[in-house]
Amino acid sequence: MLDPAVARRVKLVGFDVDGVLTDGGILLGSLAGEPFEAKRFQVTDGVGVRLLRRAGLAVVFLSARRSPASAARAKELEVDELLEVGPTEKLRALEGVCARREIVLGECAYVGDDLADIPVLGAVGLPIAVANAAPEVKAVARYVTTVPGGAGAARQVAELLLQARGEWPAALAQYSETASGATRSSATR
Repeated sequence: MLDPAVARRVKLVGFDVDGVLTDGGILLGSLAGEPFEAKRFQVTDGVGVRLLRRAGLAVVFLSARRSPASAARAKELEVDELLEVGPTEKLRALEGVCARREIVLGECAYVGDDLADIPVLGAVGLPIAVANAAPEVKAVARYVTTVPGGAGAARQVAELLLQARGEWPAALAQYSETASGATRSSATR
């Protein structure tokens, strides 16, 4: 169980991409002679990201590599920022986001899975590892998800945070209202 006081301090949630929002696999190939990259994102993680944003938390994707697939997913989910930097620049990039938003690292949660995430996890107020994270990452985390990256870990983090903050019932009600409104409007077309 997550300490409610810790959860209430969180103003920004950062997610690594490869290995957290995906299973870490990258499909490379060519399409009509052009390089092509594909990743598989879990739909339920998208729901989690939307729930966090609707609750007023900033959401940032922080990746150690540039990827059109990651950019497309970030745009689709309307995340606050997508930071694609080298593996040794992740902490500096998050510090920049915090400075722009006038928050401190202690007010951030971050979800990681591999060695490049350790500096960030060691600096934030709520370090989280996915179930299949490297042992060194789990050792730094305050919480470890029960599901692996790419299989709903971000959705689990959203529920964990919002429950600890006492905001889960309101988030569910708002999500249900939005979903029913979308169903009604599509039925009337």
